[in-house]
Amino acid sequence: MKLSFNHVAKSFSGLHVIDDFSREIEQGELVALVGPSGCGKSTLLHIAAGLEKPTGGKILAGGKPVEGPNPERMLMFQENALYPWLTLAQNVALALEFQKIDKKKARVQAFEWLEKVALKGFEDYYPHQVSGGMRQRAALARAFITRPKVLLLDEPFGALDALTRMTLQDVLRDLIREAGPTVLLVTHDVDEALFLSDRILVFSQRPATVLKEFNLAHHEKTHDLSEFAAMRREILCLLGIHAEQDEVAKSLEGVEV
Repeated sequence: MKLSFNHVAKSFSGLHVIDDFSREIEQGELVALVGPSGCGKSTLLHIAAGLEKPTGGKILAGGKPVEGPNPERMLMFQENALYPWLTLAQNVALALEFQKIDKKKARVQAFEWLEKVALKGFEDYYPHQVSGGMRQRAALARAFITRPKVLLLDEPFGALDALTRMTLQDVLRDLIREAGPTVLLVTHDVDEALFLSDRILVFSQRPATVLKEFNLAHHEKTHDLSEFAAMRREILCLLGIHAEQDEVAKSLEGVEV
């Protein structure tokens, strides 16, 4: 499903957050939004989800105006938001049950999707019994099980350590290839954006405008990112981060055991 942003603007009580944003997100494309904290990236996602209304312009999904939430457009947050009193399988199946799918059929599909995200054998575990990475895998399964046409991801791996993030980026990429949704990804991780995206939009400070667009659709993506070094440096420079600062930040990044 194609997303069309036409001169979208958003203000909160006089605070101008987004300024005249226009872009087409094509069917099956993954576009990443990167920019300073508080610049309006997540607000743009909420507008696309129908949770916020723009104060100017309009957004179309499949050619129709977005006027509220719709199961065809799935929003996934950084927090996995699993219900602690339900097992992983029950959490995933619940997404189908909300759509009036029979409980037994929903459970069968939940097991299938948990296997896709490498959680076979953990279906009857509760969220507190598994790691943060495993909870986020379950959240991915829940997001994909309804086969949304548009997937809106708001820092889905932001709370995870570097190695777990890289593993889940591979999982996410495989799921996207299989299911084929249109994806809008908000991330502060430039390497994540480079690895996953067809295009990257770099945003300015609030009110958000696009400083530059990077097209990666025809590049081969690897975690080593060597061929993206110049592009990475330019994106970091646009964000006001110098190479020395980036190296220090990476050296301090913790890894869970």
